[in-house]
Formats: sequence, structure tokens, C-alpha cells
Amino acid sequence: MPALAQERLYTIDDIYALPNGERAELIDGQIYYMAPPNRKHQTIARELFTSIDSYIKSNDGSCEPFFAPFAVFLNEDNTNYVEPDICVICDHNKLTDKGCSGAPDWIIEIVSPSNRPVDYYTKLFKYRATGVKEYWIVDYERSLVTVYDFQNDNATNYTFSDDIPASIYPGFCINLSTLNI
Repeated sequence: MPALAQERLYTIDDIYALPNGERAELIDGQIYYMAPPNRKHQTIARELFTSIDSYIKSNDGSCEPFFAPFAVFLNEDNTNYVEPDICVICDHNKLTDKGCSGAPDWIIEIVSPSNRPVDYYTKLFKYRATGVKEYWIVDYERSLVTVYDFQNDNATNYTFSDDIPASIYPGFCINLSTLNI
């Protein structure tokens, strides 16, 4: 019986060795290449980040939001590295000069046509397993936001015209229809 070919496991060293300008994420040793985001993607990311950052600052919050490209090392290994569109980190001990070591409290991914399965399945399970508290998938093609509140084992779909509550900030809601998108 012939031996089965083994799948190669990639490491963070492989991510750092990518040609200049090429971006990819690493989940459980598998590389997921990222296409450059389109204008709609960037506009949504900018508006969401601005809303979150303004809310945190105006409420003297201690959490800190970041936007891609920002390195998140989900596990204490060298086979997991992601660059969420937006992430919020409340534990400043996780922040290093390289990025975030450990799970952010809140991650928002904006779906691009080329990465739909990665956001909806691969990252969903990885984020849940590594301790992310809240995960939003913003799907502008469907005008839908799926919110996973992992702390309360809850998933809810919202339209862009709904007030979407952020569970890590009681009282804070975002309504995408009021943003400049």
C-alpha cells in the first residue's frame, strides 16, 4: 500500500517570508491568501472602526481597537496568525510590539467574495476555540451582519438597518444604515 502524501504545515516564518505586498493568514498550519479589499470593504471597515473607537474614547473605555493589517497570534504556537478587519483588545497584557498575543475580545470580519467560507466556517470555529468573546461577520453583498456572542452561546442575524448591540459593551449599538457606507 503506497504511503499517503502528508499535507505541509506552515508556520509564522512562512508568513513573514511572503513576497513584499502579499498578505495571508495562517490557521492551524494552513495558509489562506488574502486578496486586496475593494472600496466597499474598506469603507465599511473605516466606518465601523470609527464608531467603535469613538464610543470607547467617549466612554473612557480601556479597550483598544485595531484595524488590518494588525497581527493577531491566536495560540501560543507558530501555526496561527490572522489579520482581522477590526479587533478590540481589552487585556493590554496581550499587546506587544508585534500585535496581539492571544484572542481579542471582539473581532469583526467583512466578507469578501473570495474569503466567504474562511470567514463563515474556518475563522468562526478558530475564534470560538481560542477565546474570542464576540465575532461579527459583516456581509455587504447580503446586507447582513451575523453576530456570534460566544460568552452566551448565541448567534443572531441582523440587517444593515437594525441596531446591532455589541455584547462586550452593554448599551452600545451600531446601525450600519446610519454610517457613511
